Amino acid sequence: MKNLKTIVTIGSMIFLAACNKDSYLDRLPLSSISEPTFFKNETDLALYANEFYTSLPAQNFIQDNQSDDKVPNGINAFLAGQYVIPGNDSENYNWTNIRKVNYFLQRYNNADVAAEIKNQYAGEVRFFRAMFYWTLSKRYGDVAWYSKDLTEQSEELYAPRTPRNIVMDSILADLNFAVENIPEDVSTGRLHKYAAAALKARICLWEGTRRKYFDVEGSEEYLREALSAAQLIMNAGKYSLYSTGEPAIDYYNLFIQQELNGNPESILGRRYLQSILMNNISRTLGESGTGYSKDFVQNYLCSDGLPTALSPRYKGEDTPENEFAERDPRAKQTIATKGFILLQNSDGSRDIIDLPRIGTSSANTGYQLIKGRSSDPNMWQANQSTLDFFIFRYAEILLIYAEAKAELGEAVQSDIDNSINLLRKRAGMPNLVVSTLRRDPNSSFPNVPVLIDEIRRERRVELADEGFRFDDLLRWKAGERIERPETILGMKLTPALRARYPEAQVNGIVVNSDSYIRVYTGLQKRTWDDKMYLYPIPLEEVALNPKLGQNPGWK
Repeated sequence: MKNLKTIVTIGSMIFLAACNKDSYLDRLPLSSISEPTFFKNETDLALYANEFYTSLPAQNFIQDNQSDDKVPNGINAFLAGQYVIPGNDSENYNWTNIRKVNYFLQRYNNADVAAEIKNQYAGEVRFFRAMFYWTLSKRYGDVAWYSKDLTEQSEELYAPRTPRNIVMDSILADLNFAVENIPEDVSTGRLHKYAAAALKARICLWEGTRRKYFDVEGSEEYLREALSAAQLIMNAGKYSLYSTGEPAIDYYNLFIQQELNGNPESILGRRYLQSILMNNISRTLGESGTGYSKDFVQNYLCSDGLPTALSPRYKGEDTPENEFAERDPRAKQTIATKGFILLQNSDGSRDIIDLPRIGTSSANTGYQLIKGRSSDPNMWQANQSTLDFFIFRYAEILLIYAEAKAELGEAVQSDIDNSINLLRKRAGMPNLVVSTLRRDPNSSFPNVPVLIDEIRRERRVELADEGFRFDDLLRWKAGERIERPETILGMKLTPALRARYPEAQVNGIVVNSDSYIRVYTGLQKRTWDDKMYLYPIPLEEVALNPKLGQNPGWK
């Protein structure tokens, strides 16, 4: 039975907890909280902090459509260069949570509890403020930094935006406070020190590399902060990669677990409980209307550790069987290939992949999504899945460590052995040996050192469809990658392979001159403009406060 003191319980059952305090509901919403009667004890502090737990960024395996990894049926307007400045964007340009955290941070000291208890909850709330501000800064660049809750009459609402470097430095201060003051205890279901360090590592790697590739001062400082946060987690001895010693299934099985409590790879997980909180992930993946791109699939190494352009083991792409033969085992655990069981029914019947499911809503490119999709029919029922999601997992920390080391120019073989090669060992792949690395002729990033190129490849494979890819392209100043033709193509559908399908299934499938599936037809394509490294400020906001200005290139 799942422990009810879990992230899902805290983040999704606030209402139930609040009902135990007769007057608590009377104090919400925020504007109705009575300061003289609230913020008096630890329960008050905990209940207030609980509200933010539902914002934790859990993976859901349908997040990378806006990247070079996936090709959704409907072309993404932003990547197609069709995005226009919105009049209002309350979903993204949203300051509600910023005000709520600042409200707490100006009042939590009123509680009659020990200083370390106050600091614990202040650490939690500052963790969330860092996360909320980072989300805004990633999207809009310069944003106003507020350290107190404001009202409609506050003059600060009409001030210019704060330079993003100052915003990021303030975010770092919040993260450092969180890491220092949130306890190590991982058994309570609340945030803990290592979860705070994981967010710090993620944000600082993003900022460090962004400053480096956009030629902004302060890159090394943030890369070292990312490194120290990753090392804190790695040296704690509490986490390791999930493995049963079965490279052909371990990666797939990692993402279809109904109980992440006790999984050594889970730094923090979102929990789902039967009849309390459930999700729809397997059904969503089965009806996703998207597929992986040719560009993504080409990224997988061959079983000898060499890229397809260099490996004698690569058998080509004329058939699906050849394309996935002798490849990194994670490929077949991410993409549906021959023999994969889509559904294992209770009556013993099974839905098994023979040929890729092209010409259907579940697999438009021929590279069907199975990462995070269970074959259990109970998980297929609408909104009945109890598969847990990772919020932070140890594999990401190893990748952060390796990338930060390499970007600092300090990565040696032992660093790779303690990070990248642990991931490869789990997958049954040969070690990455720094001294024998060869540049892939089809390199995604030919202008960076080959070691960084290969670490980026490993990150793309290991974290596939977990929501990182577009942010990665932004921080590496690599937005133009989405213009590569392979990013909107699917598998190769030769006339001989087409003949193996029922005619009605493949009749409307369009291919290019080289027989690769084209999801988009006519003039539809992806296009990049450097203004797209930031989103525009909504027109309504600029009209209310002209001092905000507009981001470069947007009119």
